[in-house]
Amino acid sequence: MINIGLTGWGDHDSLYEDLTNKKDKLKAYAAHFPIVELDATYYAIQPQRNIEKWIRETPKNFKFVVKIHQALTGHSDVKEFAEDKVELFNLFKDSMMPLKASGKLAMILVQFPPWFDLQTQNINYLRYVREQLKDFTVCIEFRNRSWFQDDVKEYTLEFLTELNFIHSVCDEPQSGEGSIPLINRITHEIAFVRYHGRNVNGWTKKDMTDQEWRDVRYLYDYNDKELKSLSEKVKILNHKAKEVYVVFNNNSGGHAAQNAKTYQNLLDIQYEGLAPRQLKLF
Repeated sequence: MINIGLTGWGDHDSLYEDLTNKKDKLKAYAAHFPIVELDATYYAIQPQRNIEKWIRETPKNFKFVVKIHQALTGHSDVKEFAEDKVELFNLFKDSMMPLKASGKLAMILVQFPPWFDLQTQNINYLRYVREQLKDFTVCIEFRNRSWFQDDVKEYTLEFLTELNFIHSVCDEPQSGEGSIPLINRITHEIAFVRYHGRNVNGWTKKDMTDQEWRDVRYLYDYNDKELKSLSEKVKILNHKAKEVYVVFNNNSGGHAAQNAKTYQNLLDIQYEGLAPRQLKLF
């Protein structure tokens, strides 16, 4: 089964043209897609009331791909959020328990920064992550090409398989060391695919401000030919995996939702059990 969704539910305006109450965006989103990538967890440990609200607002079979806290992947300093990594891991895991108990937690996405390269210290940290998250399904996404150089690619995939990690299959701009090629392979019974777009000029921050970078990093509109090619690749994963999750993250310009819809049509997928569509009467 190929489950298609988007990163977050707040910024996809084309899905909410008939929505009168902005607080109902998740409910409206769940009428279109069966999964979503939850990135609020990347910025802060979410209070239980938020998690429980999101559980209530989504259908029984809806799933969340949860992005792990930024300080647990080296994007920020742990000391800004907790005493140490152990405490922050515990806070994060505790916050995930209602989602896990509800059956709506698809996986934890652990996305490492471009400077997390292939070296012993980082290999050991991956083992530490596996131990900390031993009770969870976990996906690893690299942003450094050293993990997939020709001479080590197979070792990396074997290592992910050994630790029971899902390999994040990424389509992203090819901009050298700080990007990875699309490796259409599985290391787990679940496959995960992320489409970041192909805006090479916006992929690295360079001299941009944070806001300027956010505005262009994922600014890309996949054309029909590209979506067709990507859909053929995901069919291969679907033959090998028990479950496939696909997330469109190319939303700096608001293209993700329509790209996902076109992709779904190319795959001739119709989802059952979505939330009812909210109709605007006047």
